[in-house]
Amino acid sequence: MDSIKSPFKGIVNDFKGRKACYKQDWIGGICSGFRILAPTFYIFFASALPVIAFGEQLNRDTEGSLSTVETLASTAICGVIQSLFGGQPLLVLGVAEPTVIMYNYMYTFSKKRPELGGDLFLAWTGWVCVWTSLLLILLAIFNACNIISRFTRIAGELFGMLISVLFIQEAIKGVVSEFSMPKEEDPDKEEFQFQWLYTNGLLAVIFCFGLLLTALKSRKARSWLYGTGWLRSFIADYGVPLMVLVWTAMSYGVPKKVPHAVPRRLLCPYPWDNDSLYHWTVIMDMGEVPVTYIFAAIIPAIMIAGLYFLDHSVASQLAQQKEFNLQKPSAYHYDLLLLGIMTLICGLLGLPPSNGVLPQSPMHTKSLATLRKQVIRKKMVKSAKDCMKENGSNSEIYGRMEAVFIEMEGGSPPNPKELANLKEAVMNADDGGDLKGKFDPEKHIDAHLPVRVNEQRVSNLLQSLLVGVSILGIAAIKMIPTSVLWGYFAYMAIDSLPGSQFFERVLLLFISPSRRYKVLEGSHASFVELVPYKYIVGFTLFQVVYFLMCFGVTWIPIAGILFPLPFFLLISIRQHFLPKFFPPSHLQELDSCEWEECPGAPQEKPPEAGGDEDADAFFDAELLDEMTTSRGELKLMTSFSSTEDRFSQVHPDDAHRIRENSGF
Repeated sequence: MDSIKSPFKGIVNDFKGRKACYKQDWIGGICSGFRILAPTFYIFFASALPVIAFGEQLNRDTEGSLSTVETLASTAICGVIQSLFGGQPLLVLGVAEPTVIMYNYMYTFSKKRPELGGDLFLAWTGWVCVWTSLLLILLAIFNACNIISRFTRIAGELFGMLISVLFIQEAIKGVVSEFSMPKEEDPDKEEFQFQWLYTNGLLAVIFCFGLLLTALKSRKARSWLYGTGWLRSFIADYGVPLMVLVWTAMSYGVPKKVPHAVPRRLLCPYPWDNDSLYHWTVIMDMGEVPVTYIFAAIIPAIMIAGLYFLDHSVASQLAQQKEFNLQKPSAYHYDLLLLGIMTLICGLLGLPPSNGVLPQSPMHTKSLATLRKQVIRKKMVKSAKDCMKENGSNSEIYGRMEAVFIEMEGGSPPNPKELANLKEAVMNADDGGDLKGKFDPEKHIDAHLPVRVNEQRVSNLLQSLLVGVSILGIAAIKMIPTSVLWGYFAYMAIDSLPGSQFFERVLLLFISPSRRYKVLEGSHASFVELVPYKYIVGFTLFQVVYFLMCFGVTWIPIAGILFPLPFFLLISIRQHFLPKFFPPSHLQELDSCEWEECPGAPQEKPPEAGGDEDADAFFDAELLDEMTTSRGELKLMTSFSSTEDRFSQVHPDDAHRIRENSGF
């Protein structure tokens, strides 16, 4: 109630907080020089590829009313606005799968209504965006972001799992469609003869699974045993777009006797075609929409506003997790207000709106954390070595490094806890401490440096401009086989699963009781140790049933537009229903807002041979990879149970046998 009684309070506070550091946002990016290009290109490819895939999906679902041109334009426009005027510049915007799903339902609804049809579809969605914009602005004015904490992990993971399954569904439907002739095509064309349809389908299977397997493999390149650190890091960061290029090139290696339309390729108009130019004048047709349907647009608008409120806020939340140690204030209310304005702009231009996306937003922050840590490390190591050459004492060595750290932070003193481990390591190095000898900055500094992020606006602006420029490269984008995009859909689905505790718990259900102790040998979520197995099973089965219900709603032809509704109901179910069946402490662990992980057997990672800067950069990136989930969450490493507790918890009926087999 306090939030409702104090309208505009959150927006005003956010605006004042971000205004004070707006100038520094630009200085921090510009002063990074060419180093800023690495995270820029990294996040550009991470943003552009899904948007291209969603454009092809929209083109199929709306029979050409929307295409890749519109998804790229929306992503570019909203990204530029967010980077210039947004509160949180680390937040990455783009057309997301929930938007594609809602537009599919709205097109189905519009096409079946003679008063609308396909001709007024975009004009009607313009009204939907007008209502959505109004609702988002009202949510921002009345400080609705204060309740975002009530959307706990159970809602976020169920929603993420639904999106992953819909990705898989779209990939399967896409591959199957490659064996049949598209609608409204001439059956007499050579490429639609049975033998060439069958050939097209088989090639689609090869390209789809080829892209899927190679993309998944390249994402794990940092852990490969072969190649230099720089090469493995490059493949891990840019392997997925590289695989799209490789499989696209291979698609042109078919024999000359094969028709040129086999395999099928991306279909979309050029930006200068009439089909694309029409979108910029959609506002002129909005007056032709019947009044009844103007007010009926409120229903999908409520669903979309709720989706954007949840998706945008969670993306912003993960982009500025407390473990990233961001120094500048958040701006949830102000960013939600800006999202409402951007939704209105997109609707009036006939574009699908963009919102904060996962996992690109935390990926952006992580890439900037890598960049910032490299710069700080280099200068601190140099200062320590200079002091050691002068035979300085341990306190002098630490003082030099602390001075560099303060200088890099703009002169503000660090939090005492942030450098406490580094200070202890330096001061106790000669006293038989953990380092067992003299402090070596090259070897020992990495474990004690706090995470630091280069908070700036330049990288987001540049990557958004690159997305806009890519519209001019539609001719090259149209060369991509559609089957490669189906493989990319499958990749996005599978790559996101390891970051979900829901998925991890489902897998745990299929582990034999005699093998559950194996879970404890590696890193594992904290609930495995703290929550009895029967409660893990009960909570997981509830999620499975609820997920199947949500997935079933998406299959209802028109009522499917209400698919976000079950996720809003979870707020009440989580607060009032689940506590009656699960103890509060166990429920807190199973539905924690953070990913807490317990380490397995400790292993030391040897430094890269040579000790050069490229190896340092790779090692830094590898550490951050290990610290984060596929969803972009930073893992909190905790350890709070003994070996005895672990065995009795995971395998209580046969703890003695496990102790003997494990050597305890």
